[in-house]
Amino acid sequence: MFNTTLSASTNLYMNSTSPGDPSGRPPWYQFPVCAVAPYGFIFYFGVKVFNLAVGTPCNVLVIWQIASKKSDAATSDIFIFSLAILDAYFCLMTPIEMVNRLLLDDSRIWYFQRFAYGLKDVAPLFLVCICLDRYVAVVHPILFTGIRDNKIRFGISVVVWGLILAYGLTKSILGVMSVNEVFSGVILFAFAVMVFCNMSIIWVLRRSVVGKEEMHPVKKKAFKMVLIILAIIVANYLPPVALMPFVPYYTFVQFRCQISISVFSIMDLSCSIEPLLYITKMERVDGKCCGRSFAKAEDVKV
Repeated sequence: MFNTTLSASTNLYMNSTSPGDPSGRPPWYQFPVCAVAPYGFIFYFGVKVFNLAVGTPCNVLVIWQIASKKSDAATSDIFIFSLAILDAYFCLMTPIEMVNRLLLDDSRIWYFQRFAYGLKDVAPLFLVCICLDRYVAVVHPILFTGIRDNKIRFGISVVVWGLILAYGLTKSILGVMSVNEVFSGVILFAFAVMVFCNMSIIWVLRRSVVGKEEMHPVKKKAFKMVLIILAIIVANYLPPVALMPFVPYYTFVQFRCQISISVFSIMDLSCSIEPLLYITKMERVDGKCCGRSFAKAEDVKV
């Protein structure tokens, strides 16, 4: 069944018409059969415009805020900085992608589009690094004290960047199907690790106030932020995880024109949601736009 679906996908792709053909279909559909199911694509381009308008300035603000820090930098800032660069690049590709889909349909530009999507596919690896860093800080504070050296995190970032660039280039040159199984594995791995880390943090923070009348303000703030992060993880990354086992059972129109385009649009929303979450943790200091971001490592770092 899965091979049949892929075969149909390939045939329909080969038979798809160019944006300028007189078939009457709107020019943004990749496949002519999707003309009967337009709402997924409307949602897709709505998310694209939202990410360009909101995600781009928010990610640039996050990059500037972290780069301008002179002290009190959180240990996970290097991961957040890298994630913001990836998200900003993905958002800035929106005009190029929309012009190519709507007007040009240039095969050379599709290489850059696939590369951008390749980077976005495995960008959650940096989110995994952030969650693991916070997990160790809260659940294993003694171990965390011994590994606070940012050289370790810099080395991890270099390795993750290498994996992400290799994946993006592979998807760009060899096509989407060349990394399909890798993408599934990365998303499943990232989702499982992020949920485990955040649930563990919530458990430790809740257990720390057993028998007490009130939670410490710092821990209370950390607890609320972890709940928000967990909700975002579930909302953004659970849909593709839940979709993968059932791909062979959908028709081509259901999968390509409705389900996948909507599910991955939801995942793309993380480009705006993640920097917005970071920005909400900033506060004004000495009249400046952005003063502080995360609590110090001595407090609860989440």
